[in-house]
Amino acid sequence: MKLNIEQTIANHKVAAHGGIYSTGLGYDPRIIDFSSNVNPLGYPPSIKNNLKKDLSLISVYPDPDSNDLRTHLQKYTGVPTNQIIVGNGATEIIYNFCRAFLKRRNALIPIPTFSEYESAARLHGSSVRFLKTMNINKSMPKLQEKISKNDCLFICNPNNPTGVLTKRTNLLKILESTYDKYVIVFLDECFIELVPRNESLVSYLKEFDNLFILRSLTKSFGLAGLRIGYGLGSRRMIEVLQKLKIPWNVNGIAQKMGIKALSDTSHLRRTRKIIAREGKFLKDSISKISGFTCHDSDANFILIRAKMNSKQLQKKLLKKNILVRDCSTFRGLNNNFIRVAIRTHKENLKLVETLRRL
Repeated sequence: MKLNIEQTIANHKVAAHGGIYSTGLGYDPRIIDFSSNVNPLGYPPSIKNNLKKDLSLISVYPDPDSNDLRTHLQKYTGVPTNQIIVGNGATEIIYNFCRAFLKRRNALIPIPTFSEYESAARLHGSSVRFLKTMNINKSMPKLQEKISKNDCLFICNPNNPTGVLTKRTNLLKILESTYDKYVIVFLDECFIELVPRNESLVSYLKEFDNLFILRSLTKSFGLAGLRIGYGLGSRRMIEVLQKLKIPWNVNGIAQKMGIKALSDTSHLRRTRKIIAREGKFLKDSISKISGFTCHDSDANFILIRAKMNSKQLQKKLLKKNILVRDCSTFRGLNNNFIRVAIRTHKENLKLVETLRRL
C-alpha cells in the first residue's frame, strides 16, 4: 500500500494559536498573557488544595475511559455518561469527530472563527465552504441558504474571536430546518459558562440526534495546562468516538483535578462577575484611545480593530511584557485586528495604560 504522505501534508494547514509559547520565546512569568482566553481567576482553589494528595497517581495508569470524570460530568450537565466523551483538550475531540463523521460530508464554517475546525476537516478529507459573517444572528437567512444536504455545520458559541453569542432561538431554527437534510451541527460551547446569560443547547440533545456539543474545562476552570475537554452527543456518536480515541488519552491527574473543578461552582459565579465588570472597563477605556475600536462581546475576550498593523502592535506590546493575540491568522480577518482576554483589574489597567502610551 502506497501512503500519499505528501498529499496529506498538503491538505493539512497547521492552525495558529495564542499563548506564551506562540512567541517562540518560551515561558516567561513576567509576561501578562492576554492572548489566551482562560478564566481570569485561574484554576479553583480546590485544585491547589487537592493536587498534593493525588501526586501518587503519577505512577499509575489512568482510567482509559475517564469513567469517574464522566460520572461527575453527568451530574454537572444532566447528560447520561453514554452520551459523554472526554478528550485530551477540546482539540483532540474536534479531530476525532472529523475523522469519524466528515469523510463523506462537506464542512460549512462561518468565519472568522476557531481555525482548528477547518484544519481537522481538511485533514480528514472534507471539502470546506465558508460564510463570512461577524454575527450569525444578523446573517441567519444567508447561513440557512448556504447549508446543503449532508453538511456538517460548525458554530462556535460564543464565537472566537468575535465574542458574539448566537441566540438559542436562532440555533434551534438552524437545527429544525436542517434536520431532514441529515446535517450535523457541531456546536462549540467552550466559552458558554463564562457568558452572562444561558444560551446553551445541552438540554436539547434529547430532541436532536444530529447535534454535537463541545465543552472544555480549559477556559471555564483555568485548566489549560492539564488539557481536559468533553463532548456531548447521541449515544451512537459517542460510541463511535469512544472506539476512535487512543487509550489513556487523559492523564490521571487531569481526571482527578477535573472532578475537583466541577464541584466548585462558586468559582464560576465569581468569574462571571469579574468578566462583566472588567469587560466593561476594558471596552470603555480602550474605545477612548485614538486608533482602537472595540467590538461588542458577550465572552471573556474582546476583538479590537487597530489602525496599527497587528503584528507590529503585538511586538511593541511584548516589549512591555504584554502579549495580545494577533488576529491576522484568522481566516476572514486582516492585519488590523487583535484580541485581548479579560483579566484582573490590575492587569487590565496595565494594558490600557500601555496602549495609551503607544
